[in-house]
Amino acid sequence: MPWDRNGMAARAAKELRDGYYVNLGIGIPTLVANNIPDGMTVTLQSENGMLGIGPFPYEDEIDADLINAGKQTISELPQSAYFGSEQSFAMIRGGHIDLTVLGAMEVAENGDIANWMIPGKMIKGMGGAMDLVAGVKRVIVVMEHNSKDGGPKFVAECTLPLTGKNVVDMIVTDLAVFRRPDHRAPFELVELAPGVTPEDIRVRTTARYV
Repeated sequence: MPWDRNGMAARAAKELRDGYYVNLGIGIPTLVANNIPDGMTVTLQSENGMLGIGPFPYEDEIDADLINAGKQTISELPQSAYFGSEQSFAMIRGGHIDLTVLGAMEVAENGDIANWMIPGKMIKGMGGAMDLVAGVKRVIVVMEHNSKDGGPKFVAECTLPLTGKNVVDMIVTDLAVFRRPDHRAPFELVELAPGVTPEDIRVRTTARYV
């Protein structure tokens, strides 16, 4: 069985390390917050000015004024801190965030990512994605392996407007995990979801990998 959305987030959460400062993108990446391993201290950062994000609140805990960069309601922790966007982006651009987990429409075999715009469709805006892929130490993409129409999302070359070039370190899809040791090496297929075969990946992927 391929991983569901929470399974994908749980797999990405295995890449967290104690003491990390982590930024989570909207969509599936937000579920990483609920999959941080027990006993591990990870500080979540949001571009709109919050450091120390708690798990997603239950309905009776929602504070409509407390949101992340994706306008989703979140919870705070005793150690949470609030600040302006200029300080938030100084953290990101200054290389102080260890890891970001982002969604994407496409990732290319050379590490390019397209995750902010589909021409002709209404969008909320690029947000902080371009700053994140340029300034954060490690970039993990979590996305469905194929689009709703069945087309591949891990591709030879991105066709959508780019967010960043040669920036992705790891890809987690509902079918598999790809990783590259550095930005000069190709992606390696390092893990398959339960019940998925290498042939399943080959026929649903146009990117080259090893």
